[in-house]
Amino acid sequence: MRILVTGGAGFIGSHVVDAYVAAGHEVVVVDNLSAGRRPNVNPEAALYPLDLNSPHLDDLLRFHDFDVVNHHAAQPDVRRSVKDPAGDAAINIGGTIRLLELCRRHRVRGVIFVSSGGAIYGDQDPVPTSEDVLPRPVSPYGIGKLAGEGYLDYYRTVHGLPAVVLRYANVYGPRQDPQGDAGVVATFCRHLLQGEVPVVYGDGEQTRDFVYVGDVALANLLALDLLERHGSNGNGPGIFNIGTGRETAVNALLASLADLAGCAAAPRHAPPRVGEPRRSALDPARAWALLGWAPVTSLDEGLGLTFEWFEQRLAAERMRSAVRSSRRRRVRSEVIRPPEVLQAAMRGTNGGVLSRNHPGEE
Repeated sequence: MRILVTGGAGFIGSHVVDAYVAAGHEVVVVDNLSAGRRPNVNPEAALYPLDLNSPHLDDLLRFHDFDVVNHHAAQPDVRRSVKDPAGDAAINIGGTIRLLELCRRHRVRGVIFVSSGGAIYGDQDPVPTSEDVLPRPVSPYGIGKLAGEGYLDYYRTVHGLPAVVLRYANVYGPRQDPQGDAGVVATFCRHLLQGEVPVVYGDGEQTRDFVYVGDVALANLLALDLLERHGSNGNGPGIFNIGTGRETAVNALLASLADLAGCAAAPRHAPPRVGEPRRSALDPARAWALLGWAPVTSLDEGLGLTFEWFEQRLAAERMRSAVRSSRRRRVRSEVIRPPEVLQAAMRGTNGGVLSRNHPGEE
């Protein structure tokens, strides 16, 4: 298949691109690189550094004749959505509508839309939560993702555009940006490796469903198979939770990572964040029944892989910093002379170096 992955230079999107390339698909990435990074992009994928509102996106879809569009590009920060609901909607709702309209216009054969289980469901009972539960988003980010699902259903129903919705739990793993928009696992790894005090919001007993990014990439592969099986039948594909079904408290998560770091978990507590649910876990039963997907990476295994990646990244950063510092010191030692040498040179008593007189002057 020829596949467009929006946001394919980001944390999750780049892993999806890797999975598609490994499976033999032709992949094109669109990413404005506001959060994504060029080094994340598989060298066998073509990268176009475009925004979803770029006029060139129309030309791109016309030229490549994509079979499937996988839509990962988004404003992913719940906190930012609370501060700027209009900005969040412009990207997560407006950008999605524009992309879907281009898919309709250029006869794309299917869309995979990335949504958010935790943000869409809100606080629910029971937990883990199934796709049949009425969503109760408590943040503009969750509202925007739910709106995106609604527009996807419109294009499926009215225009026959087949679509799969993947509602992610809390995804973690290598390439997650600890300085970025989310990722408590990445943030804790950074704090622990740099000897900093981790910050826990609220009492730390709020729960999340942590799913490893490699398992999420596999779900995106299986979603392709589902779209291919149903072809132009818009009634087949649907909405799927991509999570483990298990709750993990933030305090327990920090304790596990502290064990890996070989240090004590002594966090600083900050006020709870607005717009985030108290409990969250996604029931993956439908994904297993219809996609054939289930998480295969345990939390302990995934945290170990992730912590090791961050260790290697930090070591590489320190090495690069040391090399840059060494170069700066070498340059300074070649250019800057001790004051007594400069004074002697100014007097013309040091071989004429930096002599006050120009050559030929008396």
